[in-house]
Amino acid sequence: MADLRFRVVAEAFAAMERVTARTQLMLTLVKLFKATPPEVIDKVVYIIQGKLAPDWKDVPELGIGEKLLIKAIALAYKASESTVERLFKSIGDLGEAAERVARQYRAKRRGRGMGLDAFMGVEEEALTVNRVYNTLLRIAQAQGEGSRDIKLRLLAGLLAEADPLEAKYIVRFIEGRLRVGIGDATVLDALAVAYGGGAHAREIVERAYNLMADLGYIARLLVERGVEALKEIHPRDGVPIRPMLAERGRDPEEVLRKVGGRALVEYKYDGERAQIHKRGDEVVIFSRRLENITRMYPDVVEMVRRSVRAGEAIVEGEIVAIDPDTMELKPFQELMHRKRKHDIHKIMREVPVAVFLFEMLYRDGEDLTGMPLPERRKRLLDSIQPEETFRLAEYMETGDPQELWSFFLKAVEDGAEGVMVKALHSQSYYVAGVRGWLWVKIKKDYKSEMIDTVDLVVVGAFYGKGKRGGKLSSLLMAAYNPETDTFRTVCKVATGFTDEELEKMQDMLKPLIIPHKHPRVDSKMEPDVWIEPSIVAEILGAELTLSPMHTCCYNRAKTGVGISIRFPRFIRWRPDKRPEDATTEEELYEMYRRQLRRIEEEAVQAG
Repeated sequence: MADLRFRVVAEAFAAMERVTARTQLMLTLVKLFKATPPEVIDKVVYIIQGKLAPDWKDVPELGIGEKLLIKAIALAYKASESTVERLFKSIGDLGEAAERVARQYRAKRRGRGMGLDAFMGVEEEALTVNRVYNTLLRIAQAQGEGSRDIKLRLLAGLLAEADPLEAKYIVRFIEGRLRVGIGDATVLDALAVAYGGGAHAREIVERAYNLMADLGYIARLLVERGVEALKEIHPRDGVPIRPMLAERGRDPEEVLRKVGGRALVEYKYDGERAQIHKRGDEVVIFSRRLENITRMYPDVVEMVRRSVRAGEAIVEGEIVAIDPDTMELKPFQELMHRKRKHDIHKIMREVPVAVFLFEMLYRDGEDLTGMPLPERRKRLLDSIQPEETFRLAEYMETGDPQELWSFFLKAVEDGAEGVMVKALHSQSYYVAGVRGWLWVKIKKDYKSEMIDTVDLVVVGAFYGKGKRGGKLSSLLMAAYNPETDTFRTVCKVATGFTDEELEKMQDMLKPLIIPHKHPRVDSKMEPDVWIEPSIVAEILGAELTLSPMHTCCYNRAKTGVGISIRFPRFIRWRPDKRPEDATTEEELYEMYRRQLRRIEEEAVQAG
């Protein structure tokens, strides 16, 4: 079976780490893909993603903490743990520390003649992608009594075979800190160019990935069978579909016009979006990030078995914490208790939930994603036997702006975040993984000049002064541009954090600090430290304003300035959202335009 030297991957990572332009990043990736045999392209893609398999697959975590990593490095290179730890603390990068220790070890071996192999002129066997991947998989699968020693031996053995550069990226992979600046969108671009015939194939590759969220599988299918094979991909129970996303709006008349005049309007609940797969009595639940969260919701599994009448089905809904006596809705934070790994049945009783369904994507072999919403809706209604805690989201159909606004106010009064307004016309398909005007969310006014909260990505941080001296206490926040797969700065946020949150933030940000601006970040500001864009926070401000210092919507509202948030305040972290799920640049531009119109209307009314 064909393989690839892991050194080729490590060298590509090293090159990508030095790159500051996304185009160059993509071209480096194209070169790597073209050098990769079809038999291992899936494993190379997983390694680039920093994982052994898609998040939804039942592959255990590696289970190797910092201390065990230090021990393995010391064991592999005949160094003391204290030496490795001191080097790590002085550099702040365990991967780089491993690289240096490995170089020192190899230099000593060369000085001593390296033993019989060197004397006879025999080269050491090159480390391959399969060897690295399979060893890491064995480490992850080592569970139970004695597993720590097994993990240590396997990892130390792998590092001993690795050259210094390979060791650097093996350690970083295990830490979850590759720092090569690659997002899924860049991988899709590179695959299209390397094996799809050019950028024109990007849409086909992305559609396949959206319907079957396994980028390694998609890559291998593309390499082995070509673009035409990707066109045949359809939803399959047990394999999550990347969720469809919504734009945001405020004015009911404008929103209805955007979706075609008439819409299905549903409550937008403050819960956990869930994609539920059923085959017979087997039920799997995926989060909006496509992680398998079935373990958290054994009660939901039973609801699905009772209420979903189709033999095979994929439905979407919102899992919401409730008061079972009154059916009163509780906030999203309540569901965080469900994330505990132990005593889930006890927590289940303490935090009961209801499921409010809004979509059906697949039923008994039939792909529904290419059907208009009214047809998908009919399939959903025909397939569900509702009960009090497992039923359709509250909804209505309307083409009347006033009726929509009244329904929105009722949703907020009932404890929802707002409403989702969905197109009903003949092109109202389920566009997996895409944000567009087929769905528009209207969220409640938080009693602020700024209409709504936004979800922004941390891309940099600043050290505080006074009692916050020496601590990262102000964050540089950015919006996402899906067209360019970049993050563009919007504001600095320093308020809204409790003392406890500030302390936790230090530990959260430390492993994400990188030496230069991330290639996917567009910023004119220079923070004290750059942060790898991976954490999302919900932010509220006084208003949207123009700023020459920020790159979001730069030159769009006015030449020489971007859009910023005045007096931004931290509301909460959003661990349920990927950076690519953050508020988009386009959404912020639309919010700014609506704000201008409102100001103009108020000026006219004031005379």
